[in-house]
Amino acid sequence: MKILELSDELYLVDLPHEKRGFRRFISSWIFKSGSNAFIVDAGTSATVKKLVEALEYLKVKKVEFILLTHIHIDHAGGVGDFLRYHPEAKVVVHEKGLKHLINPEALWKGSIKVLGDLAHLYGEIKPVPSDAIHSGEIMFEGSEISVIDTPGHAPHHQSYIFDDYLFAGEALGVHTYLKMMNFYLRPATPPKFIYEVARASIEKLADIERKTVCFGHFGYEEDSRKIAELALNQLDLWVETVQDIACEKGYGGEDEIIHVSREELMTTDSIFARYEYIDEDIKSREDYFIVNTLKGIVGYVKERFCPD
Repeated sequence: MKILELSDELYLVDLPHEKRGFRRFISSWIFKSGSNAFIVDAGTSATVKKLVEALEYLKVKKVEFILLTHIHIDHAGGVGDFLRYHPEAKVVVHEKGLKHLINPEALWKGSIKVLGDLAHLYGEIKPVPSDAIHSGEIMFEGSEISVIDTPGHAPHHQSYIFDDYLFAGEALGVHTYLKMMNFYLRPATPPKFIYEVARASIEKLADIERKTVCFGHFGYEEDSRKIAELALNQLDLWVETVQDIACEKGYGGEDEIIHVSREELMTTDSIFARYEYIDEDIKSREDYFIVNTLKGIVGYVKERFCPD
């Protein structure tokens, strides 16, 4: 169990999996006041016990809310199991994800289709009782937790603001700490990706007062506006690069477009190029998800600008 303390109130729990590179990736945020807390994302079924142990270590007795940024298996797959340990917790989820938590059959089948064996590593998604779902205002210790609709990563994605913190899920991309070069950042744009929606989501977060941004994958940065501007510029560059390669330069197959786009972005995107400084095991994990990110952009570009 690895816990990163940001303040006396906010903690980041690393939820590693038994697969090469799957550390400092999936996580849960814990905001506590005395023995009460809310958490942001619950991780997978495979790591629920690690999250419960972290709460025990932090002397949290009551979890008031589980705030889900979205319902993908790596963020929400463990909620049903977690509620066995903390049945008092109320689940906050986007209305478009609600039915899939209560009856996760389609979500589980979709996870297997997209992720294959990785979905089984994460663990089967258990149902969430309908009476555990929260609606209305979200109040913690007398203050409101604000919700921002940010559907760029997925239609059921939302971000949260509380105190000095912005819990952005994957709206601003995937973040990794580096030993030598500050941080690595890339877009999180899996299929089906719609550029206009993703950009509008980031713009919403760029417009809010500066906060410490807390990523779903992985860690935090102190200036949310700076990160949002970087994410906007990065998204624009990735879409322009893929469009040029797929439509102007005439590369045909998806695999070829992805390969050539990645090579070019390694020379034009200085933050993405920091990939070279990532630990080798985490590189192997990133290799898988970079392809998925580019698949989303390729699909968008080919549909909008250069259909067959």
